[in-house]
Amino acid sequence: MIFGFNTDVKHSDTIYHVQSEAREGERLLQTQVFVRGRCIGKKATSYAGKADEAPLGDAQKEQRLREQHRLVLDAIREGKLDSVLDRPEPEVLAPVKELEVEWLNAGSVHADRALTMQLRVTEGGAAAPGARLVFRFARPGAAPFYTQAVADSGGSAEIKIEVEEAALPDASLLVQANFEGRTATRKFVLRRAE
Repeated sequence: MIFGFNTDVKHSDTIYHVQSEAREGERLLQTQVFVRGRCIGKKATSYAGKADEAPLGDAQKEQRLREQHRLVLDAIREGKLDSVLDRPEPEVLAPVKELEVEWLNAGSVHADRALTMQLRVTEGGAAAPGARLVFRFARPGAAPFYTQAVADSGGSAEIKIEVEEAALPDASLLVQANFEGRTATRKFVLRRAE
């Protein structure tokens, strides 16, 4: 079962996007905090039990993830985000391969009455060929639109959605990448170029 939570929360003049997901490949419940599309910190909890313990069921994992998500949201509202984020040593992070989703054409996405989004999926800095991407395009007053793509040998993928440019400033795009048991979810907010 795949589940996760995405919440925008404002503190002072900053809007934080908090995204939590169960990372089945690593057996982690992970919460990431983004500001303007950049990850500023993470909170991760392992659910890999000891050999003599029964594995957690989906309902238990979802409840723990919900509690972790709420902990991070409360910390942001109280101005204490740094107190709940993980601070691993650099050498601990080195062997962990992170799945990343990079937006290649962020400066120019709309032409010929269509939104075109070019992305690149990498794992530990290397291309993730064959990564599966699921896109959820949402805008006020309209039902969400879903589409998917598969990354090419260079880890790149492109989607095209017919939409008027006037609808983009209030729209958002949620992208979930899946590669060899790892997942990464990113939310992109679309704005008119100035």
